[in-house]
Amino acid sequence: MPRTDQTVSTTQAPITITPTPEAADPLLQLQYETQPPSGPEAVRGLQCPTELALRGMPVTCSNCTARRDWLLINHRRHVWIRCRCAHQWLEPEITRRDFDAMLANPSWTHYPTLNAGLVGLGFDGTFAGIYLE
Repeated sequence: MPRTDQTVSTTQAPITITPTPEAADPLLQLQYETQPPSGPEAVRGLQCPTELALRGMPVTCSNCTARRDWLLINHRRHVWIRCRCAHQWLEPEITRRDFDAMLANPSWTHYPTLNAGLVGLGFDGTFAGIYLE
């Protein structure tokens, strides 16, 4: 069994396993929780309250015809657009590089799961048809 600070080789790509700090030390736990998400399984979200235009065409939800107030979800190299009505689709026009460029001044809010984040941000269908500003 490799140590937790060593790189483990797999058939796909090397994965670095980082130990989770002990819950007994609150400073280490706070430092761990306030770091931005990283690693191959990190899921990041970005709220976009304005309209999006891809190749000059405005993005419109095919379910409720909303034209603004989106949640962009990045996992690995893919980016999904999610509407307040809970309709979501993969958007190949937005790359991870584009997503990173939109993160001008990230202030991270961590959620334990993606579903908890969707509920916390109001993109679970609760606010369907409502623009929040």
